[in-house]
This record gives sequence, structure tokens and C-alpha cells, in this order.
Amino acid sequence: MKRDSINPILTRADIPSIPPALIDVTSVFNPGAIKFGDKYKLILRVQSRSRETFLVMAESDDGVNFKAEDKIVDFKGIEKVAGRVFHIYDARVSKLEGRYYIMFAMDMEDGCQLGLGVTDDFKSFEFLGITSNEDIRNGVLFPEKINGKYYRMDRPNKARHSGGPTSGSTIWLSESTDLLNWEPVAPLINGRFHYWDEYIGSGPPPVKTREGWLHIYHGVAGHFGSANIYQGGVMLLDLENPSIVKGRCRCNILEPREIWELAGQVPNVTFPSGMIVEEFDEQGFALPDSPVKVYYGAADTVVGLAHFTIRELIEAAMEGDIP
Repeated sequence: MKRDSINPILTRADIPSIPPALIDVTSVFNPGAIKFGDKYKLILRVQSRSRETFLVMAESDDGVNFKAEDKIVDFKGIEKVAGRVFHIYDARVSKLEGRYYIMFAMDMEDGCQLGLGVTDDFKSFEFLGITSNEDIRNGVLFPEKINGKYYRMDRPNKARHSGGPTSGSTIWLSESTDLLNWEPVAPLINGRFHYWDEYIGSGPPPVKTREGWLHIYHGVAGHFGSANIYQGGVMLLDLENPSIVKGRCRCNILEPREIWELAGQVPNVTFPSGMIVEEFDEQGFALPDSPVKVYYGAADTVVGLAHFTIRELIEAAMEGDIP
């Protein structure tokens, strides 16, 4: 893994004022990422000084130097949701059947729900509905159907960090026939008590490789008395039956080390949320030597970029589990 030389690639200074909600913003972090034609797109989580969160698009020609738009992403139809929506955030983007689906967290009176939106051009956005019926986060769609069904990974909020927010220690595989109604299939991985990933949740949507579905997730070490430490890891799932975990990294692949990862609104955070793979073969499999850009929130304050290859990530996933 190599951090980009200009990190952090986005800070609060890069977000234009968007009155009345966003003026002199507090932070920008946890972006969803996708390649759209020859442009790199990020859906940024931007926080105001009222501690409200909004989604804002940013675009780049090279995947490093981004310009944020001067408008807030508006999902048409979300205003019809029954109940108050306090925040929408942590968007994950999947290209599926020629369209771009965006799954995001929705803070509501009864906890966090998973919302689903869609766009064809990243200019207009449609809200399709709430896709959950429990307190849950970190929903990510697979980029294609498997055996005739849609699949996603998600993380029910059934645990709590010491002195922190409601979280979870199990990533689940869920299935659907319509993208709106989901049923759990099987637990995939659990947090590893007293190691780097005690609490866990999905990061960017999985990528199809010849070796399996490659998936980056986040882990939280919560057993330190002074802080929770957010890190990134990787696992590999079977192509035909993604409930089978073929490999899981022993060590993290990304951890807080730089000052802008260690200090900020929430200290000690590297939170991978967007991933762009540059090269695929004719059958849609990521090439082993393809460059990979991983975008992450740092200290819940800025956006960082780390560079990998598919081969490096697969090797990390197969290095051997903790006994």
C-alpha cells in the first residue's frame, strides 16, 4: 500500500459554500467512488457546523485532483419517507445492469436504515426506497446478479464501542429479487476479539476477480483504553456462492499513521469507502496487476487516497487468518 503524495486529497477548504446548509464546512470524509466514462466521481460526506451531513459530488480527470460541485445531491422522492430523516451519509456506489445504484445510511428516529438511490448521469438522482427494517449500516451491492439474485453485504448494529456509537461485529450476506426487499442469507465474518478488527463493517462494493469477490472492509480495535482505532482489511468470497469466505487478511492493510489520520474530529480513523479498479479483462474480471485506488475518510475530517494492485490485495486476503 502506498499513500498518495498529495494526501489528504480533499479537505474542508475544497468544499464551496452552498447556502444555507453548507457554509464554512467542518469536514469532508467517507466518499463513495466510481469511474464514469473517463471521469472519476466521488460522492462526499460533507458535515456542516450544525453537525448535519449532506452528500456532495466531486469530479476528477486523474482520480487524484478533485473539484467539488457547488450543490447538494438531491434524491427525488426522499421527502415522501414516513418519519424524520436526520442525516444521509456514507454512500457506496455500484454499477449494476447499466445503472449506478447508491446505497447510503439514513439516521432516523428508530436508528440507522439503508436507503437506495439510482442515477444514470450523476446529475439527477432518484430515491428508490428504504431497504431495511432494523438498525443497520454499511450496505454495499454486488455489481451483478449471482444465480439470478441480487446480493449485498450489510452490518446490523447489535454492538456498541466502548464509549462510542452503536456498531456491529458481524458482516452478513443478504439477497433480493427487486433491490428493495432483502433477506439475510448467512453471516460472512465476525469481529476478532482483542485484535485489529473487533468491530467490523463493509467498505467499498466488492470487485470481481478470477480468484473470487475481493472486498475491503473496516475493522475497529476497541480494546485500547484511550481510543477506538479504525483500520482497513480485505477478504475474498467465492464467485458462485459468496457466502463462502475463501480468505481473510491476518493484518490490516491500512491504519492511522499520518497526523491527519491520527488527529481530527474523530481521532485514529482510516475508513475505506470507495474503490476504483482501472483494468478489467474482456469477461469483466479485474486484472491482477491493475492499479487500484482506495479512497478513505481520515479522522472523520478529510479524504485520503491509497494505491494498491489487485494482486497485492488478493495476497493480503490469503495470508492466513488469525488462529
